[in-house]
Amino acid sequence: MCGRFTQAYTWAELVALYGLTQPAINLQPSYNIAPTATIDALIPRNSDQLELWQMGWGLIPSWWTKTRKELPSTFNARAETVTARPMFRDAFRERRCIIPASGYYEWKPTPTGKQPYYISARDGSILSFAGLWDEWHDLESGQQVRSCTIIVTDANALTRPIHGRMPVILVGAQPTAWLASAAAATELLRPAPDEMLQLWPVSRRVNRAGNENDPKLIEAIH
Repeated sequence: MCGRFTQAYTWAELVALYGLTQPAINLQPSYNIAPTATIDALIPRNSDQLELWQMGWGLIPSWWTKTRKELPSTFNARAETVTARPMFRDAFRERRCIIPASGYYEWKPTPTGKQPYYISARDGSILSFAGLWDEWHDLESGQQVRSCTIIVTDANALTRPIHGRMPVILVGAQPTAWLASAAAATELLRPAPDEMLQLWPVSRRVNRAGNENDPKLIEAIH
């Protein structure tokens, strides 16, 4: 699973990586993003351009007729069932997105409790998580709510000793293929190459949600 992650990049870095042409957004770094938070997501606006939108983390499908509080956990979608599970299958066919990330956290069981680790690109680059998005009409508030989810798959050899799952990370030309068609996207639901990532233990202060503005959370401990 991916239950906490970071988005701590600049607008210039997003433009360089994804070719954004929209007016600049004043981005604020977040070092401990938890489900239900508002996060950055990239959606295709035409055949060759992406646009950054901000959405709630935890997908609410457009057909959902109950309240938001009655929604099951949807901040992650399993790669093995995402094409068939009713909660995600329509979005997989029609509304795939990219969720940029600076890194993510996973927890390793130890005799003294779960130890958090920070996992990021070895070269310091932005990670492109495979995601899905949707738009839902909240009957209680009358608002249109945009939301998204991160797809997870089996961990690779590097991260498996920490946790058995990891986000689907799109590399090279894969983001273009991911957005192009559902058939092509299905082939990309696999672990990231071992050599592209690095990890280290971090403070257990990351266990407490709400301290997303603290860059020291991603510093290695010894």
